[in-house]
Amino acid sequence: MAKKEKRFIVKEEQSFYFGAILVVVDTATGVNYLVTYGSGANGVTPLLDANGNVVVDSTARYMPE
Repeated sequence: MAKKEKRFIVKEEQSFYFGAILVVVDTATGVNYLVTYGSGANGVTPLLDANGNVVVDSTARYMPE
């Protein structure tokens, strides 16, 4: 049985006192999402660049270093 590839991977993570902020990449589309979780502050939103455009990795199948 072949191992199923993960659809979402954590690209970056920063912890805070009661939670964390993550940048998660959808490996099928390359879209980056900002994910927050912790003490009542949970959410997911597309990550935007300085011009307000959605951040998309150039390759759909992102491979971390």
